[in-house]
This record gives sequence, C-alpha cells and structure tokens, in this order.
Amino acid sequence: MLSLDSLDTEKRNINTMNLDELSTVEIIEKINQEDKKIADCVEPAIQKIGEAVDFAVESIKRGGRLIYIGAGTSGRLGILDASECPPTYGVPFDMVTGIMAGGDKAMRKAIEGAEDSKELAVNDLKKLGFSKKDTLVGLAASGRTPYVIGGLEYAKSLGAKTVAVSCVRGAKISKLCDVPIEVVVGAEVVTGSTRMKAGTAQKMVLNMISTTTMVKIGKVYQNLMVDVAATNEKLRVRALNIVSEATGTNKEIAKKLLEDSGYDVKVAIVMGISGADAIKARQTLKENELNVSATIKSLLRESVERIR
Repeated sequence: MLSLDSLDTEKRNINTMNLDELSTVEIIEKINQEDKKIADCVEPAIQKIGEAVDFAVESIKRGGRLIYIGAGTSGRLGILDASECPPTYGVPFDMVTGIMAGGDKAMRKAIEGAEDSKELAVNDLKKLGFSKKDTLVGLAASGRTPYVIGGLEYAKSLGAKTVAVSCVRGAKISKLCDVPIEVVVGAEVVTGSTRMKAGTAQKMVLNMISTTTMVKIGKVYQNLMVDVAATNEKLRVRALNIVSEATGTNKEIAKKLLEDSGYDVKVAIVMGISGADAIKARQTLKENELNVSATIKSLLRESVERIR
C-alpha cells in the first residue's frame, strides 16, 4: 500500500492547525506568512538550477528542445511556463514544450489514474519525437509520481540530459536524473495541498530555468526583450519603446531604425548603436549567434581597427 507519511509535502503544518477557526483575513495572513518562506527555500538550489539551464541551452543550440513533464499541478505549471516562451521571446512554439499526464484535457479536468502510468509517459514522449538532443525536466512535488519516473527513465535510456524538480528530500526522481533540484518548502497551509507552497516553488524554479535559458540564447539585450514580433499595435509600440530605450534615441529616430530594419528589433538596436546598415547588422548578428551585445562589440571593434 502506498504510504505518504514520510513526505515533507504531506506533513501537517503546526502554524495552521486552527485554520478553520480563523477569520477571513487571519487565514490570508497565515497563507502570506508561509509564502514568504519560499524564496529562501529555493536559494540553496540555485547551483543545480544553473546546471539545468546549461543543459537546456546546449540542447537548443544543437537543435533540441527543453521539455517539461509532470502530472497535476506540476504538469500544469510546466505547460504554463512553456506556453509563455513564444509570445515573450519570439521562439518557435516547440522549442520549450510541456506535457502532462492525461494530456491537454487534464489541464482543466483531472484524468484519474493517468499519473500512475509509466508507459503513458513513454508514449507521450514518443509522440513528441523526443530524442537525445532534448533536455527533459521532470516535475513532481512528491518526487515519486510514476508518470514522471517513466519519462525520466525513457529519456535516460536515449542518452538525453535529465533534470528533476521536487519538493521533498531524497526524492525518487532525484535518483533518476543528471541534475536533481529539491526545494523543500515544508508542510502546506492545507495539508497535502501542493498547489500552494510547492506549486509556487516549482513556478519560481521554472521561471529561472526558462528565463535564464532565453537570456543565454540571445533573446535578451541588457534586460530588454529583443525578439518581440511586432504583429499588432501594442507590440509595435513595445518594439518602439525597446529600441528607443536600448539606443538612447527619441521615438522618431527609433521608428526610423525599426522601419529600416524591417521591424526587426535586434537589427534596429545594432544599427542604432554601431552605425551599421541593416545588411551588415543582420549579417554580424548571425555570425554572433544572434547575441546583440556580442554583435555590437564586434562591430565597434571593427570600427576602431579601421580607424587605426
């Protein structure tokens, strides 16, 4: 018989034993007090999170993907994080992908029993065409979900890089991966409700993984999103503001740079700072793996050498 007694996520929280006797505001205060602890719990895992990012960057640079796999809240968080990457950073929709036990239907309605099947995870990964070029991040607050275990085992069998994110010490999934990330947030406000502190902790970790990965593959210049696709009026205004901010020019000049670049924000920024034309800016960006900082340094170096 399955035992949950030893899991950190299933223990009772001594600070909320009288939760049902409290006023509305007092309950919310208790939740807030527990939530304040989460960032401190994530901090010890920073080194491991960094290793996960390096795996993801390596996979993407060689044509692979970053793939999240989970069940329940963990699975939903993976899908959420993945779905936000394309509109935020202009990446292909399959570069960061999330799958969960029970499929897309389980996003809204729990599919009972799906998380207990290792085989289902293998089938789902095969449908994605998962390969050793990809990085798989297994998500399970309890650290023992069979669906996630099955996915990690399959990924390892192919030679793919694997990461496990859990909220317990000595998680089963930690033993099945290259990089174990354990963020132990302790007992939940409502016993066993891992959509709360554990869910918040996992969301923080996923934000760190995907955001840092996007920075490392050149989707950010300084702290500006520079792969904005100006597909509507709001995004055109955002692109204009980004170019103006990055180049230190007024909106009129920034608009001209955007027009000359074909509304490519990266090219416009490189043109505005280096003085290169659109063709030279685009070519040098390609030579520098689309990294704006590296491109600008390269072009400025060329200018100095010509003067000499």
